[in-house]
Amino acid sequence: MARALAAALSARLGQPFQVVNRAGGGGSLGTASVAHAMPDGYTLFFGATYVLTVLPAMRAVEAAYTSDSLTPICQTVSNAMVLAVRADSPFQTVNDLVEAARSAPGTIKYGHQGIGTIPNLAMEEFLDVSKLKIEAAASRSEGGALSELLAGTVDVAVVVQGTVVGRDVRILGIFTEERHPRFPEVPTIREQGFEVAPVSIGGLMAPAATPREVVTRLAAACEQAAKDPIYVEAARQVGQPDSYFANIATFRHRLNRDIDIKKKLLGRMELAK
Repeated sequence: MARALAAALSARLGQPFQVVNRAGGGGSLGTASVAHAMPDGYTLFFGATYVLTVLPAMRAVEAAYTSDSLTPICQTVSNAMVLAVRADSPFQTVNDLVEAARSAPGTIKYGHQGIGTIPNLAMEEFLDVSKLKIEAAASRSEGGALSELLAGTVDVAVVVQGTVVGRDVRILGIFTEERHPRFPEVPTIREQGFEVAPVSIGGLMAPAATPREVVTRLAAACEQAAKDPIYVEAARQVGQPDSYFANIATFRHRLNRDIDIKKKLLGRMELAK
């Protein structure tokens, strides 16, 4: 998706874009490299807002930046989390899971890709709202969490929607405001009576001190690029909803709101530093 957006941006700004993959620290190393770069609009960040909403709160020293070290340009990614069970599971709905957890405390276990990850936090937010206690089983990856589900090690798994495409699982519910076009038959968690819809968003951002006029120009180009056929097709291939895009104002509002929500949730989970 980064390469597709870069190609569409290059066509509009008349500048070549180089995509640099910088892994490590759950995304904190790449984020820090942009946060401390020259704020001239030539070094940008593309990725999930998780690096701002969660990592600085959990690992302030290691992150080497703060939640306000980057400024939003435009949202181009929206990943929903789903609650999935095996195809032969007795659970048909979220309420089936809730009733089982309440009637037999300590017998249900859920899998996720790691402590403090968005799937883990989505489930913990759901458990907080539903007043449930379900044991967590952390894996090292989304693939690992799904493998444990299929092997019967856990009863339910919370993963990103794209992970379950083509897999032999049943989706009980999806953490979104409205139904996902890839899974139109799956009701949202909210539809099933639980007011929680944490979505993992992401997009293009710049160092916080980047001049407003530069950010404004980049935002205008990004809005056009995100609707370019090149990017639209890339988004479709990875299961993005039609509403993956948000302009600079909406992106900033969502980011700030999520920072507040995650700070409170991490504090409750005793994960905040």
